Amino acid sequence: MTPAAVIDGKAFAEGVRAGVVRAVTELKDDYGITPGLAVVLVGDDPASAVYVRNKGEQANAAGMHSVTHRLPAHTSQADLLDLVRQLNADASIHGILVQMPLPKGLDADAVIAAIDPAKDVDGLHPLSAGRLSAGLPGLVPCTPVGCMMLLKDRLGDLSGMHAVMVGRSNLMGKPMAQLLLAANCTVTIAHSRTRDLPAVCRVADILVVAVGQAEMVKADWVKPGATVLDVGMNRVSSRDPDKAAAGKTRLVGDVDFAAVSAVAAQITPVPGGIGPMTIACLLRNAVLACAEARGIRLAALA
Repeated sequence: MTPAAVIDGKAFAEGVRAGVVRAVTELKDDYGITPGLAVVLVGDDPASAVYVRNKGEQANAAGMHSVTHRLPAHTSQADLLDLVRQLNADASIHGILVQMPLPKGLDADAVIAAIDPAKDVDGLHPLSAGRLSAGLPGLVPCTPVGCMMLLKDRLGDLSGMHAVMVGRSNLMGKPMAQLLLAANCTVTIAHSRTRDLPAVCRVADILVVAVGQAEMVKADWVKPGATVLDVGMNRVSSRDPDKAAAGKTRLVGDVDFAAVSAVAAQITPVPGGIGPMTIACLLRNAVLACAEARGIRLAALA
């Protein structure tokens, strides 16, 4: 069997960001508005710090107004909620994202619920989730949106395909299932309690995996010719024994890429697959939120 075609999320994300730049230019030139994105980072988690820095750099590169609030890990719930309320009231900010996970002792659900749904660029507010479930327009979590963009680009009409979503998080699994349903797929949601998970995965024309278990999905879990999207990002020891002994790591997904590539028709790599799409779609959400606040339909993102 021919090895799977690798879906280049990094290249596709560049196209999404180019659309964002065009939309930002349109808003500035035609309406005198600069889309604003505020990111809140609480604590000093290294991975979160890198992610937040990348978000700010890409927002600035797109011509947006970008603000990052870095708070110490001992920040109180009251102070964090007060900052969210300030950002809700700030007319220069159109998108608010509070980076997860929050330090122990902070109530993430309460923080998410405090964000103005019109500025909820992570798509996690209960009202955002409800609108997605009801098939109404609204802001949708960035990673599922990026996955759907890649699927439609590669497969076109998804109607009638059987999609299996492995993972049921509010940020990925549940919204991804809703988007696949809206695209007329037959959808199965699987998770850690699913009986005979490999057999469930084998029925999938489209297999999306987001469970946080390094290289869990093996070749015999995958239907020949399936399209596989690997959303996982896991740090594991380097293959080189000397580097591993020195504490060096490598980044892998939830799918055994080498093995599954021999079975699938198309597959996303890690890194370079879904990851770049997430930030690109975050910027896109912020621009869409800005336009929606003024009742503007953007030609660049139509």
